[in-house]
Amino acid sequence: MRSLAALLKELENKIAHFDVSNEKISKSSVAWHLDHNLKVIIAISEALKKSNPKEYQWKFNFKRQLVYTLGFIPRGKGKAPKSVQSIDEITKEAIVQQLKEATIALKEMQHLDVNSHFQHPYFGSLNVNPTVTFLKIHTKHHLKIIEDILKK
Repeated sequence: MRSLAALLKELENKIAHFDVSNEKISKSSVAWHLDHNLKVIIAISEALKKSNPKEYQWKFNFKRQLVYTLGFIPRGKGKAPKSVQSIDEITKEAIVQQLKEATIALKEMQHLDVNSHFQHPYFGSLNVNPTVTFLKIHTKHHLKIIEDILKK
């Protein structure tokens, strides 16, 4: 599986197509998908850092197991929480800044306790390794949508 750093590089390469939209594929533009994906990485990293590793408890979650086994998120099945949706106009400058923050966040994640965790709205509590897996699947999901948007 591609590393998160490699996937971030792919996101960076899509900035050139920032303004492209294709309503047949997604209501959202390439800019929105870039912005959302980077916000997710940054927000999850912050949540992991703030968590208490001693409080982590694994629980079986069918949706998580299914998505992790399949290796992809079915389109149209989830809704992005408001906290990872931009309410302001999305600019290239903001995307570039978030890309820098996300790169730093990924490096910091490597040094966290393995039981640092966050609460995913569909998959429950995820510690570091399942979080990295989620971020890879999530990023590939949005990269695929972006690719489809660009296939005019």
